Amino acid sequence: MLSQKQAEEAIVPGYNETEQLEGNGKDDERGLALERDGKDQPLFSMKSILWHGGSVYDAWFSCASNQVAQVLLTLPYSFSQLGMLSGVLLQVFYGFMGSWTAYLISVLYVEYRSRKEKENVSFKNHVIQWFEVLDGLLGPYWKAIGLAFNCTFLLFGSVIQLIACASNIYYINDRLDKRTWTYIFGACCATTVFIPSFHNYRIWSFLGLGMTTYTAWYLTVAALVHGQVQGVEHSAPTKLVLYFTGATNILYTFGGHAVTVEIMHAMWKPQKFKYIYLLATLYVFTLTLPSAAAMYWAFGDQLLNHSNAFSLLPKTGFRDAAVVLMLIHQFITFGFACTPLYFVWEKAVGMHDTKSVCLRALVRLPVVVPIWFLAIIFPFFGPINSAVGALLVSFTVYIIPALAHMLTYRSAAARQNAAEKPPFFLPSWTAMYVLNIFVVLWVFVVGFGFGGWASMTNFIRQVDNFGLFAKCYQCAKPPSPPSAAAASPLPPRHH
Repeated sequence: MLSQKQAEEAIVPGYNETEQLEGNGKDDERGLALERDGKDQPLFSMKSILWHGGSVYDAWFSCASNQVAQVLLTLPYSFSQLGMLSGVLLQVFYGFMGSWTAYLISVLYVEYRSRKEKENVSFKNHVIQWFEVLDGLLGPYWKAIGLAFNCTFLLFGSVIQLIACASNIYYINDRLDKRTWTYIFGACCATTVFIPSFHNYRIWSFLGLGMTTYTAWYLTVAALVHGQVQGVEHSAPTKLVLYFTGATNILYTFGGHAVTVEIMHAMWKPQKFKYIYLLATLYVFTLTLPSAAAMYWAFGDQLLNHSNAFSLLPKTGFRDAAVVLMLIHQFITFGFACTPLYFVWEKAVGMHDTKSVCLRALVRLPVVVPIWFLAIIFPFFGPINSAVGALLVSFTVYIIPALAHMLTYRSAAARQNAAEKPPFFLPSWTAMYVLNIFVVLWVFVVGFGFGGWASMTNFIRQVDNFGLFAKCYQCAKPPSPPSAAAASPLPPRHH
């Protein structure tokens, strides 16, 4: 039986390296809990229940909680750009496409892990990350590409959460401007430096999913109870720039698996991850489709000028509760996005294997500063969502995984010795290549090409209209009932 100190070392984060992948039955979850907690701690201690997560359920909660955060409030805005039919179809389409590329990432992780363990490489006190998988399977150039895209995406993903915090709290308390709220929430989110790894997000993931579930169903019910506004119009789609901006926001919505490898590595048996992201996506559909459709049905073209769905609903206790819950969830999502960046920085400065939580927290603090600064420079999260989706998500979580999978298994020997064979629903390697080529071409042309043009056009207009370092971006009082001008597509407003 391990001592408490040894047990704590074991969970950071390369626990039981070889048997994790082999799944030979020796390390079932009860046995792992016993070894993890040690003789000095009871099996079902509160610390174990709330802190030490590594089961398939923990991974599912992490994926579902991380997939939809503030974007839940911008999807009705996307529907007003796309129209009801395109909004629903693109959510389903990108949801399944995102699940497929998350599956590819999980396969490549298992392949990399199995190859390294045959070479007797130990991952104790080391978290495997996506750029390391690319390095091990395809070489240093792919490592550089993966590192650049992934870190930039996670950086701006964290920026979006800070901006969204300030935007949301303003609906409850407008005595402070949004820039001041960004200062405050930046300090609050900086406390995520004390969370060691994805092992330790068990309770946060569970709570985060409950919070988005409440918010999604609040939006749905509130919109239906409110009913359609007088003279409601549903004219979308009307302009290409709007259509592809909305489509790119949905691409971003279901591209939340930039942390897939870190979540897998936190699992006791990561080979069980394969279909977890798909199951998480199916649950997320029950949140995003009803809420976005109901809001668009009720408010129609008014949403073109309100990129935050809260802005059109009356102030009630239920709405304030949803705002508070989303604020807490954004703190959690900030931690999800920042934790891989913390790992990269720790490795860069040679502190990744440090066991002191306080020392690691101190080392991580420089990562938070540029995020804080960027959130103050660009306070418009709606356009940033689309720009990040087109320019970063398109490559990070769609194109690069598909290309990497094809290149990793391009030889007959690699396919024959693959740690993971093609899935039961697509048993042919040829069929996998065809699907991967389709993903690459579609996302490159539609997501990066058209989506990049539309989202950057929208983003530049926001900068021109509101400037950098805006003290209180779009803080004007809500407009009077909609007129013909309400359908003006730019700039979007979320009061």
